[in-house]
Amino acid sequence: MIDYKKDFPVFQNENVVFLDSAASTQKPKCVLDTLYQMYASSYANVHRGSCALANRATERYEQARESIASFIHAPAKQVIFTKGATESINLVASGYAKRLKKGDEVLVSVAAHHANFVPWQQACLESGATFKTFQILPSGEADTADFEKQLTPHTKMVALTHISNVSGVENNIRDLTQKAHAVGAEVLVDGAQSVAHQAVDVSALDCDYFAFSGHKLYGPTGIGVLYGKEAALNALSPYQFGGDMIREVSIEKTTFADLPNKFEAGTPPFVQAVGLAVAVDYVNQIGMAQIEQREKELTRLLVSQLQEIENIEFIGNNPALKKGIVSFVIQGIHPSDIAFLLAQQHICVRVGHHCAMPIHKCFHQSVSVRVSLGVYNDAQDIELFITALHKAIRLLK
Repeated sequence: MIDYKKDFPVFQNENVVFLDSAASTQKPKCVLDTLYQMYASSYANVHRGSCALANRATERYEQARESIASFIHAPAKQVIFTKGATESINLVASGYAKRLKKGDEVLVSVAAHHANFVPWQQACLESGATFKTFQILPSGEADTADFEKQLTPHTKMVALTHISNVSGVENNIRDLTQKAHAVGAEVLVDGAQSVAHQAVDVSALDCDYFAFSGHKLYGPTGIGVLYGKEAALNALSPYQFGGDMIREVSIEKTTFADLPNKFEAGTPPFVQAVGLAVAVDYVNQIGMAQIEQREKELTRLLVSQLQEIENIEFIGNNPALKKGIVSFVIQGIHPSDIAFLLAQQHICVRVGHHCAMPIHKCFHQSVSVRVSLGVYNDAQDIELFITALHKAIRLLK
């Protein structure tokens, strides 16, 4: 395997095995250098500025939009910059809360991250609409029969997860979207765990909205993306109001700017957007197909080693379906104790409910240990993790 650790300064500075990329990825040097360069030589507020710095910053900001739009196969004007996937989803849910009414329904997966669960729950509480969920199978896959059962002509929005941040299982988004569209519902997809690990084509998925964060894609924090179909975005009310999102303001009324400015009130995270575009360039240079294959091989190695451990239970009982994310519990040992002892051996994993309580309840658990992969991981990381885990188990038993 090619050693990509050399591209990430953290691995030259820290003796650590990092297996927590589902929470946030480390940053390659090219991204870190770009952030410094933007602040040092291209920093001035974007749009409407007349000086060279402002023009340079604006040009790089809009070039970043073009780059990220190309990455997900979308028109640039349908790519909205936000501060993260959470804000992207809240933007849509906030607009939808204004149009939902009693008798309408919103359908959400029980496997959803809280960021794609709670906003819809609250939108229904505000509007009087009905909040519904559909179940998953023991494998972690969507229960298609239950999904179809829960869909009705009253369903207005369906919130889906592309890849679960707990089970690591990918949903067949196009199939579920077609079923939702058949009853007249719109579809929002949380793509936070997919864009860094496989090629994404929002046109092929046919979803109405697609949200993801930059910090899980080797980019900076504080930057996210919301893609939306043009008609869907035009029909959506703005989430925030202020500068740069207006066409004209008078005492009597305000009219809003065209896409994408309509949803980008105030000073946007333009430095972070440029950093995210460089992160996209980085993964494109490696190749998304190569990244997906690499993580597939590592996931297979990880699962095969974990399956040899006595009394282990996976969140999602078909390990063959997992894509770079594996969550588990070991009977008789608290996950927090495992994570603590792993940390003492310089192994970084995640422990808790991973902002996804409902899916844990489906598997009769409250918390789990989660191992998640990035492009910088290799077979040696897996070996070191497994060795450290066995040591932790011996100590705890």
